[in-house]
Amino acid sequence: MRAAVIERYGEPPVLRQRDEPNADGANLVEVTAAPLNPVDLSIATGKFYAGSPPTPYVPGGEGVGRPLQSGKPGPRVYFRAALPDGSLAERALISSGQTVPIPDSVPDGVAAALGTPGIAGYLALTRRAQLKAGETVLILGASGVLGTIAVQVARLLGAGRVIAGARDPRGLARAKDLGAHATVDLKQTDGLTDRIREASGGQLHVVIDPVWGVPGVAALEAMSPNGRFVQLGQSASPEAVVKSGAVRGRYLSILGYTTFLVPWEEQAAAYRKLADHAAAGQIKVEFEILPLEAAPDAWKQQAASPHRKLVLSPQARP
Repeated sequence: MRAAVIERYGEPPVLRQRDEPNADGANLVEVTAAPLNPVDLSIATGKFYAGSPPTPYVPGGEGVGRPLQSGKPGPRVYFRAALPDGSLAERALISSGQTVPIPDSVPDGVAAALGTPGIAGYLALTRRAQLKAGETVLILGASGVLGTIAVQVARLLGAGRVIAGARDPRGLARAKDLGAHATVDLKQTDGLTDRIREASGGQLHVVIDPVWGVPGVAALEAMSPNGRFVQLGQSASPEAVVKSGAVRGRYLSILGYTTFLVPWEEQAAAYRKLADHAAAGQIKVEFEILPLEAAPDAWKQQAASPHRKLVLSPQARP
């Protein structure tokens, strides 16, 4: 079968012919769409905190496909892949039966995007922040796929005011189209805390932060008493200088989030909710379907933050 293979840590995958995964039919899936995620690139460095498979291996921790039943493809599902036989291939291994049915009306590209970033955005708002109806929430990194989904989820959860923060002007305009009440340009760091306070109307209860660094600190300092700050990424910087008084003086909660520590049942329930919203036209995501042969170039695009979900498909023509 064709597969994108990581042959050396730190290098993009290359297209190779590889033996089909050795598994019984219940665990084998015919892949129709395999999204790229930042975590795939982190694992491929060989220095990922949760470990990396030995090379060579097929990357891709999730996908959309049809499980093989008696050699024939069954109904379409979202699945978690079992490395080293990941989703960037014609066939992959399903991890521990981790699949969720996908409504027929949800396209492969959208279904793929709702996985890693969608689940993280949804559970950051619900499981960790416990967003309440009427509250004001700031979504940082709102031009990315996670941020785009989180803006829409916040509206669906009944947030009273949703602010989108990002560096990309087009991404900010799109966030406004998707329901954000106000936007904040994160490129200009001078006076950023004041601009966040102005955009939030002086009340900021929840921050969803996949960026950290200077923007994260500015948002933290703009929060209201008893606010909840959910940290789930470091696209701006892995480090930040936070003053003690900013946290203790307003009784703030800083809450870490990683999907790795969430039970699969809760992840699956979140994915079902997102898929139902997408089927109803309530969640929209920008994506680009690329042939499997484009994996090396798509890998480089993902490293540069493409602001859309890149999805590799073995069925797409080069």
